[in-house]
Amino acid sequence: MPHATAAWLVDNTGLTFAQIAEFCGVHVLEVQAIADETAATKYTGRDPVRAHELSMEEIEKGQKDPDYKLKMNTQAQDTIRRTRGPRYTPVSKRQDKPDGIAWILKNHPEVSDGAISKLIGTTRNTISAIRERSHWNSANIVAKDPVTLGLCSQRELDAIVAKAAKKAGIKAPEDSRFEGDREALLEELRAERSAAAEARAAEDAANDED
Repeated sequence: MPHATAAWLVDNTGLTFAQIAEFCGVHVLEVQAIADETAATKYTGRDPVRAHELSMEEIEKGQKDPDYKLKMNTQAQDTIRRTRGPRYTPVSKRQDKPDGIAWILKNHPEVSDGAISKLIGTTRNTISAIRERSHWNSANIVAKDPVTLGLCSQRELDAIVAKAAKKAGIKAPEDSRFEGDREALLEELRAERSAAAEARAAEDAANDED
């Protein structure tokens, strides 16, 4: 539940969006959307400390050094490896899977059915049916970005695309939209959060005086 963990870290720590994104395996803009409460889904925070995935010492190290990369507890890593299996998709999003699959088939035909199956959590038969337009709901399938649909993270999608491109001898597309202004964006977001916190503190102080 990376997005729920990201929501908790945004609300309860002073970690940067980049640090949270790196630890949770999601895109920094997804973390920004959670912080700004503009994410498509409202996530209930999941405490990684209580889940023994992250220690307060690690969080403190990250808060002191914005470039520090958080490390998951070894015990939690072992648990994740033991329980890794087919991707679980919430019931509310399962109807979106065909749209996400269609998008990958259309935009990244070099990605194998096996990779799509693991990424989206579907079967090869379903992928073949969508490709061949023999799927029972073909008339209503519209190619949509699986990241936007919440079926996977941008990092996961980028990883399988890069791997498939490398195998096929294709140069993977590079997203340079945020190069150069990424740090400026993060600084601006930190400043906004700090200003909001100061405003709340001032309001609380004024209420106490009243």
